[in-house]
Amino acid sequence: MVARIAPVLVFLIAVTVIAELADKAKVFDVAAREAAHLARGRVWRLWLLVVVLATGLTIVLSLDTCAVLLTPVVLAMARQLDIPPKLFAFTTVWLAGTASLLLPVSNLTNLLALHHFRQLDTPYLSVSWRPAIAAIVITVVVLAVLFHRDLGRTYDVPATPAVEDKVLFWSATAVCVLLGPAFVSGIEVAWPASIGALMLVVLFAIRRRSELRWSLIPAKLVVGVVVLFAIVAFLTDHGLEGLLKQVAGTTSDLRLSATAALGANLFDNLPAYLAIEPVAASDPHRMTALLIGVNTGCLLTLWGSLATLLWRARCKAASVTITWWSFLWRGLILTPLVVTGAVLAI
Repeated sequence: MVARIAPVLVFLIAVTVIAELADKAKVFDVAAREAAHLARGRVWRLWLLVVVLATGLTIVLSLDTCAVLLTPVVLAMARQLDIPPKLFAFTTVWLAGTASLLLPVSNLTNLLALHHFRQLDTPYLSVSWRPAIAAIVITVVVLAVLFHRDLGRTYDVPATPAVEDKVLFWSATAVCVLLGPAFVSGIEVAWPASIGALMLVVLFAIRRRSELRWSLIPAKLVVGVVVLFAIVAFLTDHGLEGLLKQVAGTTSDLRLSATAALGANLFDNLPAYLAIEPVAASDPHRMTALLIGVNTGCLLTLWGSLATLLWRARCKAASVTITWWSFLWRGLILTPLVVTGAVLAI
């Protein structure tokens, strides 16, 4: 168990440090403003660029990075441009979930599942790319339909924010860009993430030491992951696997995904994955169906994933009110479509 958890925790710490330091170097601020310039005053163009940014950020630096760091950037941008913020708020949180299927690093659940894909001698990407693309496309279409009025608006193009330290900015940008190919190279993902984090820590120690604090390390999140592992391992040893086999069935991928989605919305997606994993671990398609359920199906409740909770906190800090009901009714439109579409794409 320790051998399995350790690389996941190392990756989680490293990628969080990278994301936080990249944010301090204004990588995400500049990216969002450049998107505003490229869109040339049209909200629909700006939204498509945010879609690309949110999707890429989720795929390469995980859903938590997208939800936590991109959300305040796009909400501040929406406020400055006088655009209704919910279009961008839901774009970040929904794509943080539905774009998190493609690579193992996109979601902690994927990293946990990677162990079984290796045991089954099946490359993760060989079974994930089709449902991942389907999930992203369905999400974008639903967003466009729900927020079509906002997409027709225009805005005045803002000035690009000043970058105080170009060495830190370009170094952090390079690290973020290079992580993508490194993560799909076949190397254990903890290694490139750790190297990237170490490089940025050294650079900040030289050029802006005051930004280096112990709070960069997500200690509470790490402890929470360890506790979840322990709880689910205990329950699995005391009959949970047999119960879940009856609920999820043994033949229908859609039934398995629906069960996983229900568990994620009731109890959070990470414990739901850990609990249902033994039911699906013998087949790569079943594992993919499980990931579809916990990754894309957790968008009904505000506690469906840690990323969603962090996203709502960022919305609240930006004075954007998201009630549980407004989140639920939109999720009831998206979730059945994205889960079904992704399962059919397997």
